[in-house]
Amino acid sequence: MARFLSVRQRQAEWMDEPNADPRQLRQSLAYIRRINRLMGYDRLIVHYLRGFSARWKPGETIRILDVATGSADIPQAILRWANRRGFDVRVVGIDLSPQVVATAQETAEAEPRLQIVAGDATRLPFEDGSFDYAVTSMFLHHLDEGDAVKALAEMGRVARRGIIASDLLRLRRSYAFITLATLLANPMVKHDARVSIAQAFSKKEIMALRDQAGLGFARYSQHLAHRFALAGEKNDVAKMVQGSTENGR
Repeated sequence: MARFLSVRQRQAEWMDEPNADPRQLRQSLAYIRRINRLMGYDRLIVHYLRGFSARWKPGETIRILDVATGSADIPQAILRWANRRGFDVRVVGIDLSPQVVATAQETAEAEPRLQIVAGDATRLPFEDGSFDYAVTSMFLHHLDEGDAVKALAEMGRVARRGIIASDLLRLRRSYAFITLATLLANPMVKHDARVSIAQAFSKKEIMALRDQAGLGFARYSQHLAHRFALAGEKNDVAKMVQGSTENGR
């Protein structure tokens, strides 16, 4: 297995197929929502937003873009947290798959602060700085290296303040964990979970993608032994540069 995971093994995931079985797709999205809640994956994005929120002004409207939103469980977790804290947060979820967009729109019907749209992560249909933050979870491993760089660069382009990108790590323990976690899942989940690990990135690869995308402000952190996050705010770099300049006077 170590040799098998030493390099990325690109393979199509069944959920990404245009003719994916609608029933299995819905079941798979529901399964992912449960795993996100049980393992706290949805809370990982909120964890970083909580830190960023220390600099939000009272009464300020914060706009967030969730790239490859899936069934929109991450946006809804963000909005639940924002509601508890009294923040005025609005979220747009974007996904390329028409079937996934339709499912997400159903779950978002009762939430006026959440909008779901169709679009390509490598060519986001938004102006520069349209959002305060761009976030994504469990998406980058679906892409080849070139498109992953494009998606990260696009997130940086549309986000005025910062980005959060979280995904799996290509590790042996990740493969073992995902195999156990999906034993009772449907065939689509079982297949895609293993493929996801095989085509996930290593830390070295992630750092290279970050730098190529021009997101040097985003810091790398590892979570739960098998996931990573790239997260940061653009003004953090500006403050560091300013501090270095002032100290050098």
